[in-house]
Amino acid sequence: MNIIIKDTKEIDKQAIQELFHSVEWNSGDFPDELKQAITNSHSVITAWDNTKLVGLINALSDGVMTVYFHYMLVHGEYQSLGIGKRMMEEMLRRYSNIKTKVLISYESAEEFYRIFGFKPEEGTRAMFISDVV
Repeated sequence: MNIIIKDTKEIDKQAIQELFHSVEWNSGDFPDELKQAITNSHSVITAWDNTKLVGLINALSDGVMTVYFHYMLVHGEYQSLGIGKRMMEEMLRRYSNIKTKVLISYESAEEFYRIFGFKPEEGTRAMFISDVV
């Protein structure tokens, strides 16, 4: 298997939807909005198995002080192959000059992010207002 990592925002909305549904994220129910969110991101890194989208990470940033990694997902059939690690390493290289790097992790993925140096910040709590169930 030859997984190609690309720097692109040009992704078919059905491919995005399939990727999100493969990990059972409800965001996949909103393909038009996801496509727009990806297009509006500061940067996007994707992983491809030929023409199949198998991974995606995006960043929202002010370009100086803070970068927020919002989506980071690898297709359910392609997990544990190092794809997420490759994408995260590329994003961290890209934003190495940014002072603060932020993400919100599901408990099940916390150990993965700790490998890269992410840790909870004492005294903080992620808070949301969300229309997505």
